[in-house]
Amino acid sequence: MAQPMSIFDVAGRAMSAQMVRMNTTASNLANVGGVATTPDQAYKTMKPVFRTHYDAASGMATVDVEKVVSAGEEPTKRYDPGNPLADASGNVYENAVDQTRELVDMMEAARSYQNNVEVMQTAKSLIVDTLKLGR
Repeated sequence: MAQPMSIFDVAGRAMSAQMVRMNTTASNLANVGGVATTPDQAYKTMKPVFRTHYDAASGMATVDVEKVVSAGEEPTKRYDPGNPLADASGNVYENAVDQTRELVDMMEAARSYQNNVEVMQTAKSLIVDTLKLGR
């Protein structure tokens, strides 16, 4: 039989999920302003898809990253005949990344990660205080 999840398991999985979110956001931000020859070659925003799992033994829920998908708008076509990546018509396709949205996502992920660090620190402090009561 599987061992029930602890608060440390829940917070740790949440921290791992937020780390994936921060890494995909960093990749998205690294591709802001890039261009490609075709819409298919242009970078598209990546987003993690989360799935909640419930543990009946402990009554706790945790989150995992199920997959990472492309999301957002289509690349923007821009006429730039002097660009070496321009197609035969003189067009390039700008990467479909909304910098402002990505920065907000990164701040949210960082806050969620920090909240889970605090959950772990609080749980640890409570355990230590409980052990001190037995002395």
